[in-house]
Parts: sequence; C-alpha cells; structure tokens
Amino acid sequence: MLALRPLRQGDAPDVLAAFQSDPGMSRQGTVTTMAEAEGYVAGLLGDGYSFAITDDDRLVGLVGVTLDPTNKVGWFWYWMNQSHRGRGWASKAATAVANWALATGDCERLELGHRADNPLSGNVAGAAGFVREGRERGKFLIDGARVDVLTYGRLTTDPWPQAVLDIAR
Repeated sequence: MLALRPLRQGDAPDVLAAFQSDPGMSRQGTVTTMAEAEGYVAGLLGDGYSFAITDDDRLVGLVGVTLDPTNKVGWFWYWMNQSHRGRGWASKAATAVANWALATGDCERLELGHRADNPLSGNVAGAAGFVREGRERGKFLIDGARVDVLTYGRLTTDPWPQAVLDIAR
C-alpha cells in the first residue's frame, strides 16, 4: 500500500536496492554498498526534508526538499526504484511534499531540474504543479555526451494541485 513518511536510517537497505535497480540511479549519488547507502541516508537526514515513498512501509522511492532559508527557496528532487515506476506514485508523493513545503512558510519557491532525455520526470513535475521555466543547454556530461537540463519552478502563488496522499508523521 502506497504511503509517504519521513526517511529513517533503517531505510538504507531499500535505498541500496533502489540504486541497484537501475544503472541510471548513479546520477543521484554513489550507492553501491550498504555502507554507502547508510552514508547517503545519514546525509539526507541532516540536510532539508526527505520523505520515503513506501509500499507496505518499505522504501521504494524518495522525494525531498533542500532549503535555502535566506531566499526562502527549496531545491526539489525525487526518484523511484525501477520496480515501482510507472504507477503514478512519484507524482502523488511529489504533489503532497510540494504542497507541504510551500504551506510551511519556510519557502516561497520550489525549483527542480531534470535531464531533457527523461520526460517521465517532467511528467512528475507537471503533476506536482511545477511550471517549466527553461533549458540549461549541455549542463551535464553523461557518458561523454553533453545533456540538456529542463528547469521548473513552483511559487506559493501558483495553482496548487490537490494532494491525494498524506505525509505520515
């Protein structure tokens, strides 16, 4: 059953499984061992807000916000274990977390970017109320090739999509 809750250190084995599910996950960080998974989770727990997308309380994805408190801006990000992609879960989780982040008053703007060759990530952004703002040409070097990044933003004044998922506390 789909649920959303704060990330826990005990989620490290599921983080490792997610990184092992798709070689493309290496763009989210280096997680090839349990020690690296534990370090990855510890780093997220100390930086911003990270929420586990869970299936029967097992982490199958993450969505988070890293805050710039001076400017009241949050960098928004998400990923899913390959086995749980295509179900709409990332969109539901991203909507809930984006709405929550903007409602806290800690930020007035959320930003995200995704590789132009990953349109499914753009679908998640759109479903969560983000507006495409631009293209950063040749931003990333992946496997020897320059890749464009599409950028999105969401303001507190933008329309808010209805969240169908609550964040468990």
